[in-house]
Parts: sequence; structure tokens; C-alpha cells
Amino acid sequence: MTGTFRSSPRAVILALAAALLFGASTPLAKTLLRSSSPLVLAGLFYLGAALAVAPASFRGSTAALRTNRGQIGLLGGAVFFGGMLAPVLLLLGLRLAPAASVSLWLTLETVATTVLAWAVFREHVDRRTWAAAALIVAAGALLALPEGRTSVQAGLLVALACVCWGIDNNLTSLVSGYTPAQTTLVKGLAAGAVNLTLGLLLEPAPLRPGIVLPALLVGALSYGVSIVLYISSAQQLGASRSQMVFASSPFLGVLLAWALFREHALAVQLLAGGVMAAGIGLMLTASHEHEHAHEAMGHTHSHRHDDGHHTHRHPGLPASHRHTHPHVHEPLVHRHPHVPDLHHRHPH
Repeated sequence: MTGTFRSSPRAVILALAAALLFGASTPLAKTLLRSSSPLVLAGLFYLGAALAVAPASFRGSTAALRTNRGQIGLLGGAVFFGGMLAPVLLLLGLRLAPAASVSLWLTLETVATTVLAWAVFREHVDRRTWAAAALIVAAGALLALPEGRTSVQAGLLVALACVCWGIDNNLTSLVSGYTPAQTTLVKGLAAGAVNLTLGLLLEPAPLRPGIVLPALLVGALSYGVSIVLYISSAQQLGASRSQMVFASSPFLGVLLAWALFREHALAVQLLAGGVMAAGIGLMLTASHEHEHAHEAMGHTHSHRHDDGHHTHRHPGLPASHRHTHPHVHEPLVHRHPHVPDLHHRHPH
């Protein structure tokens, strides 16, 4: 692992924890889809997410930052693409294909996030990362071969979901006016209410406790807690790098699909998994260092005072203590290994 990632071990751990929680959701959702529609299930997942983070969403940030039009626009886009569109597309694809294959297809989210981060959001992406993205795309294509037309349709639906989550990931990594819990609460309430309402209107059916309670629990852990952990990581690593670590989530979904739900392990899944693992390994060895300038800015995010970027002081607070509050950065020029986090949004 390069110096880039050694400088942010906590962020990598956060992304891994988020990945483990989200990875479990795919095989569990496959089971719940037997008794629910994709829209209703997506709504319940995000309402569960909102319930999980609500107690932690009342502290941090300030009204001035939360009401900034730019921040509201970023958050609104993340809610629409990541909260409303992506989960419904995923669940539609999950209806047509094995949970293990869908879990592996979700690694395409890494590619979508990386391409969008480079093309639209000004993140630096090196040749090693592009090679890794190509491997992951090739592995996704392998998985679409065995079952013909149905498999291709499912793969396209999951790929579209990954593009939507790629947009969400990039927008969310730039949200600095809200804490991760506040961002997740807004996304959960808005996306959950809209999708659940649409689902009940389009496919009227009673909401049974046997579906509602498990769906809320899956949403609380795999979407609520997972999203908070992922946002915290993305703000420290940047959208593309945090997504590289998060790309491990589908492999847990595959293992659960095989072990708990007795899906048959296909040779093409094993081959595609190996190719994807190689791609993720390439991504994790990327490094980036040069002299760069920081402009003055004010924002809210989790930080510590021994990273060379946060020079304000709190009497009696150790420099290594991580905390969250609104703060202002003075202009600064320096050189060090870095990733496209909230402080390093420049092409190179």
C-alpha cells in the first residue's frame, strides 16, 4: 500500500466497514424481493437508513453552511441519483439475475465513479487506475455471457445503477456543509418517502411486518450506517479512492449468496472475481505527489490537527484527536502525497 493510503488509515478502515455492510444487502434484498416490489423495497431501505442516523444528525455543521445554494444543489443531486434512481435500477436487475452475479456487477460502480471523478469533478486519475478500470469492465462483461439476453438486460440495469451511484459518490464527496449523518438523513427521508409512495401507488399491496421490519433493518445497517461510513471516507480520500476500497463490498455479497442462499458458484463468476480483484489491487497501488496551492475556504468535516492542513487550535485538545466543526483554512502552498479529498480538488 502506498504512502497515499498510509496517510489515511482511518479512512480506509471506514470504507472497508461500509463495504462489508453494503455487500450483505444484495443477497438479503434478493430474498425480500420475493414478497415486495423494487420501488417499495428501495423506499423501505432508505427510510431504515434515515431512522438509523437520525440520533446523530442533530449535531455538527452550521445553518449558514447548510443553507448554501451550492451545498443544497450537491445534496439534491446525490439524493436524486443515489437515493431514488440507483436502488430501484439495482433491484430491477436483481429480479433477473443471481445475487452473486449482481454483487460482482456492482464493482462497475468503481469504474463509473472513477471516470466521472476524472471527466467532470477534476480528480487526478493515473494510468494504473485506468488499467484497473478496464479490468473491472471486462470482468463485468464476462458475467453477462452465461445466461444470454436476460443476463444482458440485468447487467445493463445494474450498470445504470452503478452510473447513478457514481454521480452520487462524486457529489457526496464534495458536500462539506452537512455532516455525513445529516447527508444520510436527508437522502433517506427524501428517497425513502418518494420511492415508497410510488411503489404503493403503482403496485398496491399491504405492508406486512414480515417485509417491513427486515427491510428497515437491512436499510439501517447496509444503507444508513454504511453511507455514513462511506461519506466520512470519501471526504478524506476523495470519491475515486474511497470507491476503490469500497469495491470490496460485492465479494461479501457473493460469499453470502453462495454460503447462505445456496446459489451455485459458476466458473465465470470465479474468473470474473479474480479479474476484478486484480483491478482493485492495481487501483490501490496508485500514488500522487506534487507541489500544490490551497485557496482560503470554509467548510465542515471530520478532521485532526496533525495532517498539515488544519492549523487552527483548540486549547487542551490533542492534535491527533479527530473531531467535526465548521472551520476556515488560510491560503497554503506545500508538497506531500495526497488524494482528491475536500482539500485537494485539482487536475494534474
